[in-house]
Amino acid sequence: MSRDELRALFHTQLRYGAQSYGYLREETPHVVRHVSTTRERGYILWSNLDENNASRVIKDELEYFSRLNQPFEWKLYSYDKPDNLMDILKQEGFTIVEPEALMVIELDSERPLLYQPSHARVTEISTQKGIQDIIDLENAIWNKRHAGLGERLIRDKQRDPNALYLYGIYEDEQMVSAAWMYIEPHSSFGSLWGGSTLPGYRGKGHYTSLLEVRAKKAVETGRSFLTVDASSMSIPILHKFGFYCLALSYGCQSPSRPIY
Repeated sequence: MSRDELRALFHTQLRYGAQSYGYLREETPHVVRHVSTTRERGYILWSNLDENNASRVIKDELEYFSRLNQPFEWKLYSYDKPDNLMDILKQEGFTIVEPEALMVIELDSERPLLYQPSHARVTEISTQKGIQDIIDLENAIWNKRHAGLGERLIRDKQRDPNALYLYGIYEDEQMVSAAWMYIEPHSSFGSLWGGSTLPGYRGKGHYTSLLEVRAKKAVETGRSFLTVDASSMSIPILHKFGFYCLALSYGCQSPSRPIY
């Protein structure tokens, strides 16, 4: 599959057609919004805008989410139209976070990722205690609380155990590295998340081990592709195993108060 074909498939399945537990999917002629039914922020994952309507539609969405008293993220990709969409979002008060690379790999039988010997014992996590270990790890690495993430992982795992797979690596009974994967419903993709390791345990191949076990699980569940929004630290490892960049992604955070 060519790069353009794969990007079109991603755009159709994981942006336009995305459905998430805990969210109401609402489709308009110009955006697909995801409204949280819990205490989390909402999302706009897909848009179809041009220079004539972009500013008006963005103002409408700010007003819509403001009425719900719900902050939201506008997920922007570097191929989105109009070309100056990021500038328009900035003008409307959005905060643009650092970009990540949308990395994708096709899981065919020749991929060395599927045959990597594990450098560590990887444990599949299925209990609330195990998920709390992941949250404690994330709290320690990023020096901020991830209680909302823990609630979401527990909720999603309980609702459909086959849609979320979580993994951790323990040393001396302490979780030192963790990652998870969503098996996107009605799609060809597994979506990778996490991949965090305590500083003192890096350089041991833990990230690779967690990548390998998730790739095998994706194939086992009938998925053909893996996708991840990758940081600069992860990109070289992903390149090594055949991932390539489809686009840059930006999480654009709505202002605390809409600007009209």
